[in-house]
Amino acid sequence: MKFSENWLRSLVSIDLDRDQLVGKLTMAGLEVESVEVIGTGLDGIVVGEILEAAPHPAADRLRVCRVDVGDGSPLQIVCGAPNARVGLRAPLARVGAILPGGIGIRSATLRGVESSGMLCSARELGIDADASGLLELSPDATPGTPVSTALGLPDAVLELKLTPNRADCLGMEGLAAELAALCGVEWQPASVDPVPVGTQSSIAAVLNAADACPRYLSRVIEGIDATAPTPAWMRERLQRAGVRPVSAVVDAGNYVMLETGQPTHAFDRSQVSGGLEVRWAQAGEQVSLLDGRIVEAQRDTLLVADAQGALALAGVMGGMQSRVTDSTRDLLLEAAHFAPQVVAGKARQFGLSSEAAHRFERGVDPGLPRRAIERLTGLLLSICGGRAGPVGETVLREHCPESPRIHLRLARIQRVLGIAPDGSEVERILGSLGIRLENAEGGWHATPPSRRFDLAIEEDVIEEIARVIGYDSIPARMPQGAISAPVLPEGRVEPVAFADALRHRGYTEALNFSFVDADLLHRWGMGASAVQLANPLSAEMSVMRTALLPGLVEALARNLARQQSRVRMFEIGRVFERSDEGATPGETLRIAGVACGLARQEQWGDAARSLDFHDLRGDVEQMLALAGGAAERLKFASGAPGWLHPGRSASLTDGGRAVGWLGALSPALQRGLGLDAEVFAFEFDLDALVERELPRAREPSRYPSVRRDLALIVADSCAFAEVEACVRSAAGPLLRDLVLFDRFIGSDLPPGCKSVAIGLILQEPSRTLTEQDVAGVVASVVGALQLELGARLRG
Repeated sequence: MKFSENWLRSLVSIDLDRDQLVGKLTMAGLEVESVEVIGTGLDGIVVGEILEAAPHPAADRLRVCRVDVGDGSPLQIVCGAPNARVGLRAPLARVGAILPGGIGIRSATLRGVESSGMLCSARELGIDADASGLLELSPDATPGTPVSTALGLPDAVLELKLTPNRADCLGMEGLAAELAALCGVEWQPASVDPVPVGTQSSIAAVLNAADACPRYLSRVIEGIDATAPTPAWMRERLQRAGVRPVSAVVDAGNYVMLETGQPTHAFDRSQVSGGLEVRWAQAGEQVSLLDGRIVEAQRDTLLVADAQGALALAGVMGGMQSRVTDSTRDLLLEAAHFAPQVVAGKARQFGLSSEAAHRFERGVDPGLPRRAIERLTGLLLSICGGRAGPVGETVLREHCPESPRIHLRLARIQRVLGIAPDGSEVERILGSLGIRLENAEGGWHATPPSRRFDLAIEEDVIEEIARVIGYDSIPARMPQGAISAPVLPEGRVEPVAFADALRHRGYTEALNFSFVDADLLHRWGMGASAVQLANPLSAEMSVMRTALLPGLVEALARNLARQQSRVRMFEIGRVFERSDEGATPGETLRIAGVACGLARQEQWGDAARSLDFHDLRGDVEQMLALAGGAAERLKFASGAPGWLHPGRSASLTDGGRAVGWLGALSPALQRGLGLDAEVFAFEFDLDALVERELPRAREPSRYPSVRRDLALIVADSCAFAEVEACVRSAAGPLLRDLVLFDRFIGSDLPPGCKSVAIGLILQEPSRTLTEQDVAGVVASVVGALQLELGARLRG
């Protein structure tokens, strides 16, 4: 928000210089982002009135003007400005003056005509960027008066970086009230008296969206002159607030919005048919807006309409058909309260930028519309003339927002702030902020003013006390007391442990946005359950991610494009999936990784080899080893989704349920993503990995172990995990370990078969095993393998 320092000081008298003012606002949470000083160095520049303006005898674009500067001796000035005309009052730089840009003014002869000075534009004075013509001063400005006096200069344009919760400071009166409270002084708002009624013309309004618009005020003004010029003082304040003057009616509405914080709107009365209605849009209803665009409203869009259709997007922008033009003679003014949640995001949804929406979506005082419409009426009548009708107000009080009644305790104030203000000081501070207090047990019941939407709980009110006292006035003390360290359960692996394991394997952690491009998810085949964002930051961030890998592979591709041929990356984050209609989207914590390039860093002692599936599986198994006994329930199995290569991938199962996948990306997907390198990836649900069995210490056996090796012929489709499960089940408690030490496929084996060699390591902790014991275990294992897997011993 931009505003003029002089305008603010006209509302509240404070004994602070500019630097102190900036510091006071910033320390109170109203950060001053920039300060632009204007109107300095204007010595020798005065108000001049053009008495004559004749064509230059030797130049078509120049005019020879006689200008009154208040000393009885008019000056001859050669001027090329298109708006130079008789009666215009404009800044005149006398001979000897130096303009802010460093240009010195001297007598000169222009195309044979002497010129004793220079008539100036706003840009030449350094107060605005407009160089289209002379700066037009007020007709009441006295010739010869220093232009700095006529324009209220020097001045400074301050820009506040307001947080969304401080919408009450989006108007000069709200800002003045805040500054008065911070400085402990009084402030004086502009006097707004009811305007005398000159006509009985009025238009009634019907509110058919009570929660969205519980208060609507309207007023008819007849017989205005829409071509009347905007007063110079109003133009100056608007320009210094960053608002471009347009016409008297538009400028007066913008001025009232900047002054009070309440947006208003003016319709051309002749273009309004019948009464007004505030209602929800019908599906597909179109609205022609002031900027010339036609938008299609949704059912959750609030409209102001007449008998013929929509007139405006409520709280956002007016319509083209009912706009005010130079031929407008009768106005219909609007001042209403629109609920923040209804307007929030609407301007962005339609690609608009609107000062009204900026205020309404943050919250505007529901008590402001009457003051704003009376203020606007008074300004318009003084500028454009006309006759005002009665104010028509439609209000549904049961739907108007009410300020909460907050229990405020003195002991709680002292505990939160660490200081002990007495009760009278608390009452003074909160009273200066407009917060009404009633005595209660241990403190007060505090009721915030209706403009303060951000005050809802006790801590909000305590923060107000701290802001007024000044954060720098609260002493800094170290907290006392012991802080208990959290006790982490031993039966759970923390996510940071998985991250450390992958870092040790050469992976780098990546952080990606939770928002992705919907097209990207569809390329992966993961878009069916994506959660669509109602108000996306951009088209490339329109949905919530349903998996980590799409974003992670995009990051890998950017690294490859920067000549990083060997990339290892992982990410831990949440993914989101649409659930039942109206239900909260489901969230799952996952871990994912991608890798490509050489299996090991290039070196002299080892031959270069490309990464393969088994390298990736080794990285994953190293990570899964953190889960201790999880190997008993976490198994690798065949089968994987379509984005993985069908012959070089696997799924990770937990009790038969798939909890993730790993393998090479499918060639079709790699081509679609523009990847030249072969990429391997994995993604698992982290909740399935974090539970682990606690290790139990036991005394090592004093008796020797026995090993028996078996060579088995099994079907080629039989996974070793099936063999292992069968052996462990059949061997019983004597089996201490099982190793796979050979795998063979050759022509001397039956078609569709392979040979696997396993070692059974047997041991009994209380005695030495006999040959009978060992033979019994081996027989049980061989029998189970034959029965369950169709395996047989290899001769």
